Amino acid sequence: MLSEMLSALPAGMLFVVVTTITPGPNNTMLLASGVNFGFKRTVPHILGISAGVVVLMLSVGFGLGEVFRHVPWLYTALEAASVAYLLWLAWKIGTSGMIKEKRGERRPMRFHEAIAFQWINPKAWMMVLTAATTIRLSADFGVNTVVMAALFYVIGLPCICVWAAFGTGMRRFLDDPRRLRTFNIGMAVALVASMYPLLAHLV
Repeated sequence: MLSEMLSALPAGMLFVVVTTITPGPNNTMLLASGVNFGFKRTVPHILGISAGVVVLMLSVGFGLGEVFRHVPWLYTALEAASVAYLLWLAWKIGTSGMIKEKRGERRPMRFHEAIAFQWINPKAWMMVLTAATTIRLSADFGVNTVVMAALFYVIGLPCICVWAAFGTGMRRFLDDPRRLRTFNIGMAVALVASMYPLLAHLV
């Protein structure tokens, strides 16, 4: 069993790297948060994403996927809610103003909010559903689920940090209000574009 897992582990690790470091709603938002708030203030958002994906992976692996299989309209409703919320987030990002502290007006996503967001994040669902159904690290389904959840946290966390760090590094360049506005609009468009597979499916 252990030798089987070790031989399949590189495939699972590669899957996690590719799915967590490539563009999607989470990484687009982390890039924008890094620019607008800096890396330190974005850390709760980063940790919340990783924790949220772990919770989602465990939930799907231990039964939620079966619920959606038997009650498909629940998943359709989740997809519709995802589109509505992501469009609202895109609007908030696109209309963001200058890089400065504003008490009670603009703030990065909080830890618990980032956890909750994964439940309506279409890419997160794609990641965990694929991991639960196609990645076989162990013949024991429960062990497979726990190992994949651990990989999503241990490997996925530094992968998404790259996006927040890159955004933070761009802060000086984007200190100009016109450049920042252009960047935020671009991020809003990218966030909407990341929904294309979901929108195509719903249509």
